[in-house]
Amino acid sequence: MRTNEHGQPIGRPVDWSPREPVRPVTLAGRWCRIEPVADQHLPELYDAVVLGSPPSTWTYLAAGPFDEPAGLDAWLRELDEDPGSLPHVICTPEGRAVGIASYLRLDHRNGSVEVGGIAYAAELQRTTAATEAMYLMMRHVFDDLGYRRYEWKCDSLNEPSRRAAARLGFTYEGTFRNALVYKDRNRDTAWFSITDDEWPRVRSALESFLQPGNFDGAGRQRTALRI
Repeated sequence: MRTNEHGQPIGRPVDWSPREPVRPVTLAGRWCRIEPVADQHLPELYDAVVLGSPPSTWTYLAAGPFDEPAGLDAWLRELDEDPGSLPHVICTPEGRAVGIASYLRLDHRNGSVEVGGIAYAAELQRTTAATEAMYLMMRHVFDDLGYRRYEWKCDSLNEPSRRAAARLGFTYEGTFRNALVYKDRNRDTAWFSITDDEWPRVRSALESFLQPGNFDGAGRQRTALRI
């Protein structure tokens, strides 16, 4: 245990200086492409994430479901205009928008950022592209920007999100009770994170899983992701 001159326990030393802020970015993978949200994405997002997906897609999000494109447009604009949010669109390799994910809680001084506001179209859910999208976003934060912490938060009752966090290598840190009120109900928020010292192990597992040789001719995985 490290102590100071008063005999009090203190944290390990860190050679650190503030990093560059997270900014809108385009990230290209094999199975998907990440792009900053733009007006051109709205028609495809509405078709895929609203019309082409069950209303339950929006149960644990603060917005939606939407009856018309204007509602989705207003939500995306609100995210885009929030200085603490950077919404991005998940596209197929051909460029069709099929999902949304945002960088949140931007803290370049301490090297921490959250991924959230995730809305996947039904066709994107539980696919290799969905896994790769999360890999691309976290790789950018750790490898390109040199951050120390990557967060994931969800309603504690959102079991699919909790499973996804664990599968992607996030560590559960605890639950903040009565954290939010949304859609006229309480939200206890479950917190998860990956730290920079955990990232090499997580990255290795994700990159091994995403290798082309891990999939057969029909796109089925040969070895499941295990972190």
